[in-house]
Amino acid sequence: MNPLVAPEAQPRAFRTALSVNVNKIALLRNTRHLAIPDVVALSRQALQAGAQGLTVHPRPDARHIRTQDVHDLAALLRDWPAAEYNIEGNPFHNLMDFVRQVRPHQATFVPDGQDQFTSDHGWQFPEDLDRLKPFIAESQALGVRVSLFMDPMPEMMAAARASGADRVELYTEAYASAFGTAQQAEVLARYTASANAALAVGLEVNAGHDLNRDNLSDFLRAVPGVVEVSIGHALIADALELGITETVRDYQRCIQNAFRVSSASATAPLPR
Repeated sequence: MNPLVAPEAQPRAFRTALSVNVNKIALLRNTRHLAIPDVVALSRQALQAGAQGLTVHPRPDARHIRTQDVHDLAALLRDWPAAEYNIEGNPFHNLMDFVRQVRPHQATFVPDGQDQFTSDHGWQFPEDLDRLKPFIAESQALGVRVSLFMDPMPEMMAAARASGADRVELYTEAYASAFGTAQQAEVLARYTASANAALAVGLEVNAGHDLNRDNLSDFLRAVPGVVEVSIGHALIADALELGITETVRDYQRCIQNAFRVSSASATAPLPR
């Protein structure tokens, strides 16, 4: 501990990393045939601005991220060895093809339907346990960390660990909806309890969905051990106003504020 810094300002043992979900950039591009906005160019700007990783969720209908984007971003990240590539999706649909071909740092298993508008629920145990295990084992054999998209249910964390997963990603829509209301503290307590339950059984913790510049710091202050947040919709919406560079820096300031580190502190890379 630095004796020159007050105890409440001391940095924690790690700092949450920011992975930028670039799906919405691709969604806007796909409304025309002009190849703009450029997913790779804007992803590069996000990395240059301090993002520690990129996230994509290529759905079977390719309504935003397309197969070529997945490979183009993999090529981009070869120039950023400290950054992480996270590919999300349903292992029973198209995710495993990307895991086998690209071998990202992390695969986040999400129980989406084929035509689902957006992710809106996590895996359920024991129902999903046995069918997930082979895909988790295969991914890990390829050197890919596996995170399971989970509702904030502490009682599910031991089963998530029994599946062989390395991490859980806490689905944060309920927190975002409750933020600023009388229910915020109660809902946030579920996330705190879920993270503690996950950590207790040896899982690492990610979080994502509807996190934004208003609610991110409070979430990270209350929920222990969040290694990574994946943020897309709000971040890309903010970038329309602020630009991608300043937006990424602003989200990093939100994380910095939660961890009470000085603006001069270096941001640690995502765990490998």
